Amino acid sequence: MKGTKVTQIRKRDGSIVPFKHKKIKDAIYKALVATGTDSKEAAAELGRRVVQTVKARFTGEIPAVEDIQDIVEEVLMSQGYPAVAKAYILYRKQRTDAREFKKRIGVSDDLKLSVNAAKVLENRYLLKDESGRILETPSQLFRRVARATASVEKKFDSETDVKILEEDFYQIMSDLEFLPNSPTLMNAGTRLGQLSACFVLPVEDSIIDIFEALKDMALIHQSGGGTGFSFSHLRPKGDVVRSTKGIASGPVSFMRIFDTATEVIKQGGRRRGANMGILRSQHPDIMQFIFSKSDEMSLSNFNISVAVTDQFMEAVSEGKKQPLINPRTGKEAGSVRGDELFDAIVNQAWRTGEPGIIFLDQMNRHNPTPQLGAFEATNPCGELPLLPWESCNLGSINLSRMVSDGKIDWKKLARVVKLAVRFLDNIVEANKLPIPAVEKATRGNRKIGLGVMGFADALIKLGIPYDSEKALETAESFMAFIYSKARRASKQLAAERGTFPNFSGSIYDKRGKPKLRNATLLSIAPTGTISILADCSSGIEPTFALTFVRNVMEGMQLLEINPLFERVAHERGFFSKELMEKVASQGTLKGISEIPEDVRRVFVTDWDIDPQWHIRMQASFQKYVDNSVSKTINLPAKATVEDVRKAYLLAHKLGCKGITVYRYGSKKQQVFYIAGRPPDEAAEPSHYTTVHSEYAGGCFHGSCPY
Repeated sequence: MKGTKVTQIRKRDGSIVPFKHKKIKDAIYKALVATGTDSKEAAAELGRRVVQTVKARFTGEIPAVEDIQDIVEEVLMSQGYPAVAKAYILYRKQRTDAREFKKRIGVSDDLKLSVNAAKVLENRYLLKDESGRILETPSQLFRRVARATASVEKKFDSETDVKILEEDFYQIMSDLEFLPNSPTLMNAGTRLGQLSACFVLPVEDSIIDIFEALKDMALIHQSGGGTGFSFSHLRPKGDVVRSTKGIASGPVSFMRIFDTATEVIKQGGRRRGANMGILRSQHPDIMQFIFSKSDEMSLSNFNISVAVTDQFMEAVSEGKKQPLINPRTGKEAGSVRGDELFDAIVNQAWRTGEPGIIFLDQMNRHNPTPQLGAFEATNPCGELPLLPWESCNLGSINLSRMVSDGKIDWKKLARVVKLAVRFLDNIVEANKLPIPAVEKATRGNRKIGLGVMGFADALIKLGIPYDSEKALETAESFMAFIYSKARRASKQLAAERGTFPNFSGSIYDKRGKPKLRNATLLSIAPTGTISILADCSSGIEPTFALTFVRNVMEGMQLLEINPLFERVAHERGFFSKELMEKVASQGTLKGISEIPEDVRRVFVTDWDIDPQWHIRMQASFQKYVDNSVSKTINLPAKATVEDVRKAYLLAHKLGCKGITVYRYGSKKQQVFYIAGRPPDEAAEPSHYTTVHSEYAGGCFHGSCPY
């Protein structure tokens, strides 16, 4: 009707949505920043003029999105901002191109996610019918997850209005401030309903127990989870089998059975399974275990790590012998010099990227429920030490979204932490776990793993180089704050709902200790695909490249530019397509004189960072993480065996709970290739740095699927 205000606009798909003035101001501000004018006041004034013009022309009518954008360009030109208008037009064209590309590859995106994020959603997360037809949009996915998670509140208070919490959960996900682990995105609100990513299963020394564990693994993989195992209880190869008078084949032979089973099970129909295999350094078969993946074909569905004690590390430094213990008899079955065994681990890690190391004593010093047993294994990527039968659900806060105008928004971070803890505790309640023993252990301790992603992006926004003391201080500041707020949130939940059932006898069951709802709270996961959805750097990893080519799908590639780097390039006036291609061909900014030195210093990549900074960063986060930290210490191809040795020793010295290294090119098949000849000599060389469609950072050989 004539005479009423403009309150709605028509989107490109014909739908009618509210007219939000803030979106206009934000778009203008981005265009101003892209041309070197960081003025929110100017953006607000220009936005006000746009709104006035829209109201004058469309009072009583519903303008289209294109009408609004045309007026923005007109106002920018008339107010003396031709360069800003050009930047806005360029942004508009990029959005149009992205929409057309998504349409061409069959992706429907109602949240304006990146092209690759939309494709990942289509491949992995969006619900489909039996014929493979997509049944929901990205916003509907987040709404499904938010509704299922908030509905749990009714269990504790039948009168509560879950709509308010549902909206809060929806907003932090759709605004990409927080995302839960993949099984939650896949399965929340569905019949399957298995929401945990990480499990540890026991493997005991009998044929019945071994194949029961195999069956349980299959059920977990089918439902979307990954599994960790300690094979340390299995008798060694060549040992006697009394029931049959035969000879035991040893842990590695049984690992091959688990590996084969994993190969034929597709998790939830969307991804292959993943396992962590762990063997203690005292096991008589430890040498066979260390070299079990030498051919790059065996145990391809396993990450492997050697579990070591402080006593072993002392034997390494002093050259002492370590006894090898038969787990069946508990008796010594030989010995090996600690330094020689360590040499084998280090050399093999240099050669193939595995095995990693798990520091058992450090893990168990922080075991919240020692009355229930000791840690022996972790989830597939190492960030969760878990007791037998436990599972844990993860979620990550996007730290990049917690930085605004070059400052950390602590108030916003506090709000997201509080919501995320409640979200993850609700997931424990909503979870439909496939094995009764897992459900009992999981609900008994109610462990959650709240972590972070986008840390490297946050540092860039703060103007801090990753390899600097200031970066380490920032890491500790972030995690100390998150830990404090997470404990407060868990304490509040305990007051409302009760402590975790195994609280009695736990480390918190002491005078002066807080009564918590969750036995553990924090964990740093590699994030992987969810950081692609959030369009941010993976976990706490540094940026892997600033400009690169992504293999989006068969026969199709996209040149991607780190958005923060692109923005600075425009602001500082050195952006050009040719320069971006040069960066993509080199993989780093080192030696590119066209780029100012201060920019090169802040925008460091994996290849610019000495290994010690990687490990010190991992240790800085570990100080305030009660679970563990997943991080890959990426090394250049020219790194030496001694570099690997120093990395492992430093990780133990600094209190890390485990460590994984990867030397570029140590496996022929990778998900990340620097420009030039790839490790697989049969493959064609590339002029640009190239990455797999779902690579977001971290391990280059692609064995960290979460």
